[in-house]
Amino acid sequence: MGNKTISDNTLQKIARRLTGQPEARLVPVRGGGNSRLMRVETRTGRFALKHHLRQAHDPRDRQKTETRALTFLHAHGVTEVPQVIALDREHGCTLLEWIDGEPVSGATTAEVDMALELIRKLYALRESPKARRLPLASAACLSPVMLLDQVGTRMDRLFPVLPKHPELAAFVYKELLPFADRSLGAMVRHSPVEELPPALRLPSPSDFGFHNALRRPDGRIIFLDFEYFGWDDPVKLTCDFLMHPGMDLDATLREYFANGMREICREDAAFEERLAGYLPLLGVCWCMIMLNEFLREGWKRRAFAGAREMRSDARTRQLAKARALLTWLRNRKG
Repeated sequence: MGNKTISDNTLQKIARRLTGQPEARLVPVRGGGNSRLMRVETRTGRFALKHHLRQAHDPRDRQKTETRALTFLHAHGVTEVPQVIALDREHGCTLLEWIDGEPVSGATTAEVDMALELIRKLYALRESPKARRLPLASAACLSPVMLLDQVGTRMDRLFPVLPKHPELAAFVYKELLPFADRSLGAMVRHSPVEELPPALRLPSPSDFGFHNALRRPDGRIIFLDFEYFGWDDPVKLTCDFLMHPGMDLDATLREYFANGMREICREDAAFEERLAGYLPLLGVCWCMIMLNEFLREGWKRRAFAGAREMRSDARTRQLAKARALLTWLRNRKG
């Protein structure tokens, strides 16, 4: 079911009910790509009120996934994530711990080490009985077949809009598709065909990186947005961290993170060959994700989250980002 329009007055009533404080008031803040975020001011402190996206064509329950993930992590002593305070399932609203912090910019190896430390904790939770009940991550990639399905699905969504956008069509037909064809051959040569065994998977945040993080005044980083959390291949997490457009990592930090993941997954004998085989095609997926502003549903998500720019400007910006990523993929070594 899609989101019904909720007025600011209704959101304020929800906030007052969830906090139990009738004087609570809302202050809009910048949300993510798929949700609206408000700060709740009360006499006793601040909270975050998150209004989760629901779309008729998308069955994913982002609110349920995120609240289950955060509750699971705190129950296992993982404190680098916000705490869940209260829920309104009817309206898709979650009251969370408010994180006082600044966006993480100018990342160094110290920040990458904090990200790797959280991943080490997640990897150590593989044997937890409660972890075994977690679902697969959104867009999980546990085999070459699953990856090819994702590439095909995203291509099928993009093709119908190409006739309306000549510059986009030229990029897709002349640059992206030829690279995808070459990458498919590389994956066939490098990657095991069978599905990754459960013992080598990890509970993954999926949309993980400094774009979804805040740095507290004491320097500690808190990671946010666990709407896609679930079991996945550590290689998928590695590739997403390296290529997410919100990360802006230089070559040195990319390699530093990749080496950290190799160390965490040192018992996985096929980690390196899967990384070599999957990364180019996952890069193709990321190029298409960046082009979601050309799709009606993709733009609706941005508008719901509070996007203020012109759609034409967003399309131009995102096409430039997709070109930049494809250039990096072509030029990278290994």
